[in-house]
Amino acid sequence: MDHPSVTAAAVWAVWNIITFAMMGIDKYRAERKKWRISEKALLFSAFLMGAAGSLAGSRVFHHKTKKTKFRICLPLALAVNIAAAGLFFCQI
Repeated sequence: MDHPSVTAAAVWAVWNIITFAMMGIDKYRAERKKWRISEKALLFSAFLMGAAGSLAGSRVFHHKTKKTKFRICLPLALAVNIAAAGLFFCQI
């Protein structure tokens, strides 16, 4: 059986790939004036351990970079994610 930290790291990596893709999909849809992913969903997914992917997606796709809410909340979500991961791995 795998060590819990390996499984957690794999789940974290997959989730961050998904949040990265969410930013790209939303940018694509924004440019084409199609149905969008809500800001609430984008931020919620970032705070649920997806901040690294969301922040990277924001920078790569130049999406939501001028919105104050995202300029503050994405780095804050990353700090929360790092703190949560630290607490998790200290418990294992």
